[in-house]
Amino acid sequence: MRRSRAAAVGAVTLSLVLTAAACGGGSSGAGGSNEQPKTLTYWASNQGASIEVDKKVLQPELDKFEKETGIKVKLEVVPWADLLNRILTATTSGQGPDVLNIGNTWSASLQAGGALLPWDAKNFDRIGGKDRFVESALGSTGVEGQDPAAVPLYSMAYALYYNKKMFKDAGVTQPPATWDEMTETGKKLSKNGKWALGAEGSNLSNNIHQVFVLGKQHGADFFTPDGKADFTSDGAVAAVKQYVDLMAKARIVAPGNAEYAQNQSLSDFATDKTAMVLWQTASATFKSQGMNEDEWGVAPAPVQSGKPGQGVSTNSMVAGINMAIFRNTKNTDGALKFVKFMTGEQEQTILNKAYGSIPPVKAAQEDPAFNSPALAVLRETLSTSAAALPQVPEESQFETVVGTAVKELFAEAAAGKPVTEASVRAKLDKAQQQMPKK
Repeated sequence: MRRSRAAAVGAVTLSLVLTAAACGGGSSGAGGSNEQPKTLTYWASNQGASIEVDKKVLQPELDKFEKETGIKVKLEVVPWADLLNRILTATTSGQGPDVLNIGNTWSASLQAGGALLPWDAKNFDRIGGKDRFVESALGSTGVEGQDPAAVPLYSMAYALYYNKKMFKDAGVTQPPATWDEMTETGKKLSKNGKWALGAEGSNLSNNIHQVFVLGKQHGADFFTPDGKADFTSDGAVAAVKQYVDLMAKARIVAPGNAEYAQNQSLSDFATDKTAMVLWQTASATFKSQGMNEDEWGVAPAPVQSGKPGQGVSTNSMVAGINMAIFRNTKNTDGALKFVKFMTGEQEQTILNKAYGSIPPVKAAQEDPAFNSPALAVLRETLSTSAAALPQVPEESQFETVVGTAVKELFAEAAAGKPVTEASVRAKLDKAQQQMPKK
């Protein structure tokens, strides 16, 4: 999912809302209207450095769509911190937009609620076919074996970005490739009020992204093969402890980062206060922070040992944004035309260039802009060493309860309290108790 969004909704509330959504979806959107729709409402996720940046990127393209089709699109850019709650409220009230962006990790959860239009073969044909999309991006559009709940719009992956000036000043010649090297390098960089690595301890989704990847590196998935929560396995505990220990034990993350929410770590990176960040597809974001391309470098995110790859060498989740249609829209025909437009080769090239992301549409990836050194690392990661977050209906609850557990552990580390295997396991056990019982 794009950047690091906070899924600020409790597990119990989410469960109730999804149940209500399954019962209350409107029927008018499934078949659409025979009349040509003249207006669509669109909730776009905040992809740029600000909502105003997104409006500047998107509005010319929406105007182009209106000129081509006669359909006006009313745009609202929704901050990540609000987006999931807005969607869940819309599913219960039936008063949602016609088209919306969702983080790809939410696909299975929202699919279970029944609020989104299924992408069966007929609907895919309406937008040019399913085979236009990259397979890895399609893997995060819903539960395997069911019609997807959304289609891919922007693809991303995590990488390690580093501040070249801070590296030079500290005498560091190359970015760390393993976590042991991260600690060793980090101690050289964490001096005189400066810190090696940025984190956002109060950003629940970012917490999940990092501990999910570390979980894979420790052989844990956080869910059993039959979809049951498995938060207290040895691998899951080791993953969470390793992440929090970057502050609690290695002391290469500033204690103040325990309170950081969405994007706050980027300012420190751009102003030479933090030397490294683990981030998704960040070149456009750094530019908006006033950094020139020659001021930062990019490398694959660290692994435990060796080189990135599948299984325990996974170093990123499959990140990205999907585009969905509300099932109860009265403008199904217009919504399908809009999705076709936004996922067309030309628009995919324009939009992904603007956001520094990678097109999930195969033909658009041929543009030379997506072969830059920075994006080459991300493309390689997506193709060889990234894994999709669990595509289970309870994924959003997982982000909330485990993300909160990590947040609380960061707060304890910042306060100087010991973070032990026992304390981590207790937090994760508490989180697991909040999950729906199967």
